[in-house]
Amino acid sequence: MFKQKLITIITLVMLLCACDMQQQQSQLSQIKTQNKIRVGTLAGASNYYQAVQGEQGFEYELAQEFADHLGVELEMVPFFNLSDMFSRLDSGDLDLIASGLTYNKVRAQDYRFGPTYRTISQKLVYKQGRVRPRDFDDLTDNLTVLAKSSHSLALQQIKQTHPNLNWRETEDLDEEELLQAVIDGEIDYTLADSHTLSLFRRYHPNLSIGFSVTRNDPIAWLLRKDGDDSLYALMVPFFGEVKHSNQLYVLEEKYFGHVRQFNYVNTLAYIEAIKETLPKYQPWFEQYAGSLDWRLLAALSYQESMWNPRAKSPTGVRGIMMLTRDTAKQVGVTNRLAPEQNIKGGAEYLTKLEKRIPDRVPQPDRTWLALASYNIGWGHVNDARIITEQQGASPDKWADVKKRLPLLIKKRYYRKTKYGYSRGDVAVKYVDNIRRYYDALVWLDENDAISTPTTEPDDAEQIDQPTTQAAEIKNPKPATIQTTVSPTKDDSIDEQAPQKKDNGEQ
Repeated sequence: MFKQKLITIITLVMLLCACDMQQQQSQLSQIKTQNKIRVGTLAGASNYYQAVQGEQGFEYELAQEFADHLGVELEMVPFFNLSDMFSRLDSGDLDLIASGLTYNKVRAQDYRFGPTYRTISQKLVYKQGRVRPRDFDDLTDNLTVLAKSSHSLALQQIKQTHPNLNWRETEDLDEEELLQAVIDGEIDYTLADSHTLSLFRRYHPNLSIGFSVTRNDPIAWLLRKDGDDSLYALMVPFFGEVKHSNQLYVLEEKYFGHVRQFNYVNTLAYIEAIKETLPKYQPWFEQYAGSLDWRLLAALSYQESMWNPRAKSPTGVRGIMMLTRDTAKQVGVTNRLAPEQNIKGGAEYLTKLEKRIPDRVPQPDRTWLALASYNIGWGHVNDARIITEQQGASPDKWADVKKRLPLLIKKRYYRKTKYGYSRGDVAVKYVDNIRRYYDALVWLDENDAISTPTTEPDDAEQIDQPTTQAAEIKNPKPATIQTTVSPTKDDSIDEQAPQKKDNGEQ
């Protein structure tokens, strides 16, 4: 009898263990069975958005990498407020949330955080022209933040030391709409994550930073806190792999690498030039862009000359696209001060540079490599690609080559290259500037914020003769090269004057 009872007990224990193991594997098993992982995110430029080329965004691409790691399809589910997104996660309609959310002890009581993969900071922002608040005690009017957000949780903690602090919470607006409300004067202050703010200020320079509310907040994905470890167990090695393989850095560079620095005066001048100067030349950018995006060509031209058809460098590079004499001859330009000819020639030259890049290099990397070549020549860029490969990184990824271009100013590196010394550090800054200009122009164009083009440029601009009013294009100070995404600096000033070309091989 005892033996029979013992067998029965052992059998029950084994059944319970089997059920427990099945329960632990249930979420992953369901994902595998459905061949799909459902990932929630807040719609926005830093997470997920629909572009002409399809779905885009840092969190989207990272989630796609995870889906590929699991061997399943990705279903990205965009939301417009946190309440709905958390509700769907709670109900089991989502497998995880990937939305750039920061770790918080209060939130950790209800949800499980995955491994940390980035850090950001929270900024208090206000409209340029108001008195700058330097602390919460300086706030005089309405402060509004997203309901149930990391911003709300941060304010709850801060209220313990600032008992008079008050704010409003909303679910009707997203983070970018709150920033726009500050610009429009509908609210006085809000909080924004540093990466979102950096992207937003590309085309809204009148948004200013009062002070940092938090610093180095860790970002992680969120899972239900239900005792199921199956998905989390695979998430840990995944993040270790994307960090080790440099894929995480490549994504950070793609979406945020060019917006680390902000210059209020430069950005404001650019927005004004889009309204006042661009319409004069836009028809030619569109006409001669060919396979290029005319907005990229216009952004390149602004970086080169600030759309000044009489621009001239001390080395003799001239015109709205800043062509050398040799380059002008290559592309059939006989009058470098004639803006139509110069734009046509610049477009043809950039197209030629892009065709020299190996076919295996994907977009947008080949575009960024072509732009760097426009600045310092393909020979120098290819030297940097060779160094990149020698150091075990990918010569076909701009993020990897970007880190090695500054090495061309160091003798121990450039003396072993085919084309020698080059200001690769300047080329990095050059490309970053163009990417910012391009992003802003795309946003303004898609939101119908660009003036109607004119087809009647000033005939005087066609005269090819010396002028004392010609702009002199100077090199800026070398850029500081960073290998990780850092929070936006408060009121950082980064002079971004157009840069002259290296006289190296082009």
